[in-house]
Parts: sequence; structure tokens; C-alpha cells
Amino acid sequence: MNRMLKLLPLLFTLAVGAFAMPAGDAAADAAGHLQVATFAGGCFWCMEHPFDQLPGVVSVTSGYTGGSTANPSYEQVSAGITGHAESVEILYDPTRIGYEKLLEVYWHNVDPTVRDRQFCDVGHQYRSAIFYHNEEQHRLALQSKAALERTKPFNGPIRTEIVPASPFYPAEEYHQHYYKKNPIRYRYYRTGCGRDHRLKELWGNAAGH
Repeated sequence: MNRMLKLLPLLFTLAVGAFAMPAGDAAADAAGHLQVATFAGGCFWCMEHPFDQLPGVVSVTSGYTGGSTANPSYEQVSAGITGHAESVEILYDPTRIGYEKLLEVYWHNVDPTVRDRQFCDVGHQYRSAIFYHNEEQHRLALQSKAALERTKPFNGPIRTEIVPASPFYPAEEYHQHYYKKNPIRYRYYRTGCGRDHRLKELWGNAAGH
């Protein structure tokens, strides 16, 4: 995304330290019934809202995963030097919403036809990826991709990665729920990046927003 646009809030907001959630046990919370899903779809600002509005989703956190640097900063990730992808971590109640539904929402909010970019954002840090936390998520992700290959309304192969989850590092506080904190800037970015237009081209009436 436009790096200068994203850095503007730094003039007004102090960044807070990030902490990591180990991937191995991330599929269940301390209460033992909530589960975690992790997706990358380009700008994490634009991936929060589609999941935030779903019944059964407890929280959505923007952050970084899939890289090799511990506790990376936004500046490091956006420069493409850590291997991380901008991602969202979703805490959800599986008795109210299934992983299959989360996958459906995910696909309709990304462009799966490109590699190492999403819309106007270019680089490995903006790749689309499904980070699975257990074998059930892995199976369902592969199943959803196979179904999409058979029924997709667009041409070209699906290039979205399906890979094991690794440590997730929450992004700086000013990135969290940016669409709520800065709705005008958010809409300006989303429109200027061509996200909604491309999603409509790919998915028609099923496109996310």
C-alpha cells in the first residue's frame, strides 16, 4: 500500500510493542473452545472488516507472519526484508461459524490469480496465503482451493499459497481496525488501490468489500 499514507498516523500515534503467538498451539485459546485462522490478502487494513462483521468471529488482529525475523516492525515488513506477509489473525467460535465459511469469505476478498502482489501493492509481503494451524484446516483449505479451481468465474490458475502457520506478530496499534479509526483515509486507499473494482471483476456479486 502507499507507504507514506500508512506512515501518517505515526505523527499522532505511538507504536506499541508487538508480541508473538506461537503457531503450534494457536488453533485453540486458553478457554479451550475458540480457534484461530490466519490469512494473508494484501493490505491488512482491507482484510479486517470482512471478518469483523461475521457472527461467531470474536476478534480480528492485523499483523505479520510467514517470515524469519522476530518482532518485525511495519517499516521492515513493508520494505520486504523479513519474509513476512501482512496478515490477519482471526479468533472465532467454531460452534457459531465454521472454518469453511471463513475460507469462503477469504477467497472473495482476494485476487488469487497473481503471485507476490494484491491489487496496487506489489511484493512478497503482499502475497495471498492461507496459513493453516492444524491438519483439519489444511484439508479444508486444499478442498476449497480444488472446488474453486472447478467453479472459478475467472481465467488463470490460482496462485494463493497454502502453508503451515508460523509465529504471528501483531502490527502496531495504529494499524488495528484502521477502517474504523480512519474511515475516510481507508476508503480513499481502498478505492485508489482498485481493490473493489478488481474484486467485482473476479467474483461478480459474490465479491467481498
